[in-house]
Amino acid sequence: MTEDVASQLSTLVNTYLVPFGWKLLGAIAVWVIGGWIVRLVRAALGRFLVARHVDATLIRYLDAGANVLMRLLVLIGVLSVLGIETTSFAALIAALGIAIGAAWAGLLSNFAAGIFLMVLRPFKVGDFIQGGGVVGTVREINLFVTAVDTPDNVRTVVGNAKLFSDNIQNFSTNPFRRVELTAQVAHSVKPADAIQRLSARVATIPNVLANPAPSVEILTFNPMGTVIAVRPFCHTDHYWQVYFDTNKAIADVGAEANYPAPETRHLVRNS
Repeated sequence: MTEDVASQLSTLVNTYLVPFGWKLLGAIAVWVIGGWIVRLVRAALGRFLVARHVDATLIRYLDAGANVLMRLLVLIGVLSVLGIETTSFAALIAALGIAIGAAWAGLLSNFAAGIFLMVLRPFKVGDFIQGGGVVGTVREINLFVTAVDTPDNVRTVVGNAKLFSDNIQNFSTNPFRRVELTAQVAHSVKPADAIQRLSARVATIPNVLANPAPSVEILTFNPMGTVIAVRPFCHTDHYWQVYFDTNKAIADVGAEANYPAPETRHLVRNS
């Protein structure tokens, strides 16, 4: 009787426990080695992204995403070593991913657009831009939204998908921009005299660049007289100061020169 029990225990150990023990050791080895490989890959990925000067926020998200994906693959490998069927498990993960993707389509589109914004860098924090129906200074660039302060100091949050799908104008990229204004003068005013006076006055406005020089030329004619284009150049930070000061200069020049007020003229002939 005792021999039979010992024989059954020996059979049980050899048939079930020993193979399971080897599988368990193999699973532990896969988990340890897999974790070591994950750390190596993450470190290499981090060095690569830093060397390419990728945005720090994007680096953190890519690192977290890669870590989750690789850990999941290691877990599937551990389950396979233990003899657990992983086909249905992988199919369940795929189905769950599709369901989440369908439910969060808008959020994921903002996420994808945020990655492109950080990689392509059409603008950076501090730039003055126009895009997504908003004009203002960029304060934050996140993976889902971008925060912009409008000129009237209102914080506006724009979805990255809307921003990336729209035309983006970056007023801060180039070293200067042009202020476009016009001066209407009467028929009796000589355009050359007005151009000379305006050119001299605009050149004295603070923050107006000498190179390129302000452009003051005849733009067009209308029933009230001559329309003169007044176009000084300045840095984006000084745009509105130069804009308003140029308007004041136009008014001052007209007053100092005693230019008559522009008026429409009609010629009536009796037949």
